[in-house]
Amino acid sequence: MKRLFIIILIQLASWNSLVGQEFEDLSFGSEFTLEVMTWNIERFPKNGDTTLNYVVDIIEALDVDIVAIQEVDNLNYFNQLTSSLDSYDGYIESVFFAGLAYLYKPDIIQINNIYEIYTTAEYWNYFPRSPMVMDFNYKDERYIVINNHFKCCGNGILDLDNTRDEETRRYYANSLLKEYVETNFSNENVIILGDLNDILTDAAQNNVFQMFLDDRDNYLFADFDIATGPNSDWSYPSWPSHLDHILISNELFDELEDDNSDIQTIKIEDVLPGGWLAYDENISDHRPVALKLQVEGSLSVSDIDDPKPAFINYPNPFGSETNFDFNSKIPPNKIDIYTIYGQKISSLKIIEGKTSIRWNSQGLSNGIYIAKLLSNSTVIATRKLVLME
Repeated sequence: MKRLFIIILIQLASWNSLVGQEFEDLSFGSEFTLEVMTWNIERFPKNGDTTLNYVVDIIEALDVDIVAIQEVDNLNYFNQLTSSLDSYDGYIESVFFAGLAYLYKPDIIQINNIYEIYTTAEYWNYFPRSPMVMDFNYKDERYIVINNHFKCCGNGILDLDNTRDEETRRYYANSLLKEYVETNFSNENVIILGDLNDILTDAAQNNVFQMFLDDRDNYLFADFDIATGPNSDWSYPSWPSHLDHILISNELFDELEDDNSDIQTIKIEDVLPGGWLAYDENISDHRPVALKLQVEGSLSVSDIDDPKPAFINYPNPFGSETNFDFNSKIPPNKIDIYTIYGQKISSLKIIEGKTSIRWNSQGLSNGIYIAKLLSNSTVIATRKLVLME
């Protein structure tokens, strides 16, 4: 029995090694750019542990800062995905009707808030999944990403007199998003993305994105050249069509024009044995679309000499207690601890001059939690906690 167990472990280790090697040539992120990727990971996990292992290796290989995910069907598997990615934290509201989620690098992305919009019944016709807003800072600049998964299907004809028409539902979803951005984020760096379930190249009278396409001074589909290019680069090869989009506001136009910026449909199947059939069977029917922006930070002379804030906890994973150590030029005054759903469950006051504090998680269930080191209302650093009693 012991020998059989050892053989199984060796086989599993060999399989994991092979999976990692498959994606060693897959890359996108860089140290000097902000990367945001949208990915409909169809009914995640489409093939259980196989999907999970593939997705972990793919995300680690691509090394992007933010992954906006659509179609999470299993919360436990999403938690496993998050805990398997050392450099990432995750956020999901629920898996109701194929949930939306984020993965992000907390050492690079400073989260201000994550929340859903248009959540009440009057908007469900247009948003079967409520859009999820990520409000964050990168290099001291504020950014807004809005993750979406629009209603699918239709006949290609926009019938505005029929509120149940699929194209009409997507048209009004776009109109509501545009209204929300212009009301709340008129001067911010905004990125609207997701599986928007329609193409950019329909004639104007049937184009659900026409309000954005007509407003060229303020909005640009970063993936427009992909949409108008060869179908080999489209995000949904099964039709084929290009349905997954990344829309940016004019505050980011110059960054997109930089030579170091890029946008791509990531053809994971090119490095996967079995090609598209294996990708479709084990991962998704959508390819991810990723945007890379060269962003100039607003660094001052003092910033150059300012060491990166340190924020660690040990042990991690932990049982009932863990120790936080922190060191920041900006004096922190508290640590707030959240569930992965964004619910604050604890707040630890930091006495002036202290650089460590102990936390007891008594009464909490096993899982992933997020700790935020704050100076008043400013998030200095974040940390992923894994509670395993």
